[in-house]
Amino acid sequence: MKRSFTLIAMATAMLWVLLGMRQPRECYPFHAAGFGRLPAVWNGRLQPLDSVARNSLLVLRGRQSVPVDGGKRPTPSEWILELMAKPDAADKRRVFRIDHQDVLALVRLRANGQKDFSFDQIAPALGEFERESERARLTDLKDRGPFERAVVRLDKALVVYDRLKHSLRPESSTNLLDEIVGLERSLPAGLAAWHARQSGRQYNAEDLDRLATMRSQFDGMLGCDHLLPIPPPDTTSSQDDWSSLGSALRLDALRVGRVHEAAMRYGQMVTALRENKPDAFNSALAKYRAWLSTTIPVELRRVEREYFYRHWQPFLKSVVLYGFVFVLGLGSWFGWFQQLNRVAYGVLVVAFLVHTAGIVFRMAIEGRPPVTNLYSSAVFVGWGAVALGILIEHFNRDGIGLVLSAALGLITQIIAHNLAVGGDTMGVLRAVLDSNFWLATHVITVTLGYSACFVAGFLGVVYVLRAFFTRGMAGEVSASLARMVYGTVCFATLFSFVGTVLGGIWADQSWGRFWGWDPKENGALLVVVWNAIVLHARWIGMVRDRGLMNLAIFGNVVTAFSWFGVNMLGVGLHAYGFMERAMFWLVLFVLSQIGIVGLSLIPDRYWASFRDLKPIPERKTRLN
Repeated sequence: MKRSFTLIAMATAMLWVLLGMRQPRECYPFHAAGFGRLPAVWNGRLQPLDSVARNSLLVLRGRQSVPVDGGKRPTPSEWILELMAKPDAADKRRVFRIDHQDVLALVRLRANGQKDFSFDQIAPALGEFERESERARLTDLKDRGPFERAVVRLDKALVVYDRLKHSLRPESSTNLLDEIVGLERSLPAGLAAWHARQSGRQYNAEDLDRLATMRSQFDGMLGCDHLLPIPPPDTTSSQDDWSSLGSALRLDALRVGRVHEAAMRYGQMVTALRENKPDAFNSALAKYRAWLSTTIPVELRRVEREYFYRHWQPFLKSVVLYGFVFVLGLGSWFGWFQQLNRVAYGVLVVAFLVHTAGIVFRMAIEGRPPVTNLYSSAVFVGWGAVALGILIEHFNRDGIGLVLSAALGLITQIIAHNLAVGGDTMGVLRAVLDSNFWLATHVITVTLGYSACFVAGFLGVVYVLRAFFTRGMAGEVSASLARMVYGTVCFATLFSFVGTVLGGIWADQSWGRFWGWDPKENGALLVVVWNAIVLHARWIGMVRDRGLMNLAIFGNVVTAFSWFGVNMLGVGLHAYGFMERAMFWLVLFVLSQIGIVGLSLIPDRYWASFRDLKPIPERKTRLN
């Protein structure tokens, strides 16, 4: 009966996860979801237009959703389709988030209880804003204050918005399809006239002028080459050969003598949407997808995987499950221990599998090892910590591994979520990082070392809090937890040391030197040195159980500084990982860990687990 409860809980969790795999149905007159599955290159990476919309919304407002202005909330795919085809309607949507009062004053707006504003509300003050944004951009990154950073963020959002807005349609266009068809009809005679003129033969000037007139309609799109929705002409080309709609119409059409199939289909879709003809839009979309499936099937499958991943949201689902496990794990300490422990362990395994599936999907989409940037490092650090916590719980069955895994899984996923608000988390790697071998060896090894450091540190946190507030940490439980911490620190020492050495070898290959006392290198060395201090202090008897816990807890501070703190300095060869946010949260985390260490120094008579125990005499040279 007890086992059946666990199986039911696991089956329910798994069913909920599987139901989340259902893809969105087309409930909009225009098949916007199908439009969102179309491939395009944005920021140097092939991705579905739905991902372009989601990543752009993150830049605009820090969220992947569009605010509701009465009626149904548009999906990201519906929003980007509206922005590209009917910008006048999109300009009224409140998609720009402005929460700095001075920036609001700069664009002549008042909050009035809201933080989201439309382009139409910002447009009247764009002249003044552009002058201020130019000054803010010229200010050195480290010298920017909150106002300058807010101005630069809004300026980046406006640039992204403008690029998308003019990607599929010239601003002066009245009927895009007619204009593209007119260009295609003028090509044969116009090109013949041009070749005749080039060779000195007699030519028809009217045909040449007509072609020039048709091409001039798309002059305004030549600078809009950031979104590249037009596939290359043959399957052997790379994503570097994708082109913008403006380039396809102004240049490529002249070179090959005809309009690209993709350009014609986009013209049909944009015009059908503007003329409110859903059947024409859906027909053009279906024909274009059929053409893509025969022309670039491999790239289309890759884009489909990303679309599936975006809508499934495995990391969000793992967060919900980790939260459920955390509550059950804490509850098991206060009653029904065995039953709650079994159920929580089963759900934790499901959450870990979902977490793993999310990482595997990202690897398949990127074609890279699991850690390529700070976002993926947070996801992987959490994954490694949960894996270690599951092993600890498997061998001890005392609920500590459950609470530890769930807490670290939750915290790291929240960190990852906040790191994602800057936009695309699967962006193109910098050239210095473009090595799958070193990403799979040095980076993964170091990251697993970080995971182990946090596991040891949070085991120390569990020890202090549980021993101080409950009576469940006396005797063998305390000794068992000390052994867990010691073993985890040994694991952390090995991986952080090997990872740091591998990093030196990579640095020697990339920059011609093994070690240069770069801030990131120093941070990695700090982790190794601190772990060695913890082990030596235990070996020589300088600390006992509680002293070991204190050292492990402070290891959280050292690891957090190495992981995030040095990235806020903005100097050194590793400055490509610079981040200007999160300083407040890093300081708060450090203070919380120091506070827990301070709590552990309170005398035993105030501890719930130790107040009735007789004190054990220790040498004066030892720390408690």
